[in-house]
Amino acid sequence: MWIIAPLLCGLVFGAGLLISGMVQPTKVLGFLDIFGTWDPSLLVVMAAALAVSVPGFRLADRGTRPWFAGQYFRPGKSGIDAPLVTGAAMFGVGWGLVGLCPGPALESLATLSPGIIVFVVAMAAGMMAHDGWQQSRLTSQRDREFASATDG
Repeated sequence: MWIIAPLLCGLVFGAGLLISGMVQPTKVLGFLDIFGTWDPSLLVVMAAALAVSVPGFRLADRGTRPWFAGQYFRPGKSGIDAPLVTGAAMFGVGWGLVGLCPGPALESLATLSPGIIVFVVAMAAGMMAHDGWQQSRLTSQRDREFASATDG
């Protein structure tokens, strides 16, 4: 049963992206074009997401246990730092230029459009490059800490 719940959630999410128009770059770009031909209809999608998620988080805060897991896995609060701002800016620029973000891009792969395929391959390459860079930073930091601990 633990595999069926995420599968159903993913199907509902994917259907929601498709029905709402989030997989249509022109729809997203119209929403982001505030000073041009602004299309506010995606605000309904965001409002619906909040209407579902806020009560869900409130239920989780009551100490109830999830049906298919031992505990809820939610990120803790963290401060606003340079990597967060940089990542948000890069995400925003990419979303604004192309009208796609990761979820809709993956869903759009079903069209086999060459542009979508190139976008997803480039997105995956960027993710892998970031992971490699992050891993090398962590490894060099660990090495420095180990060296200073053994020298001192």
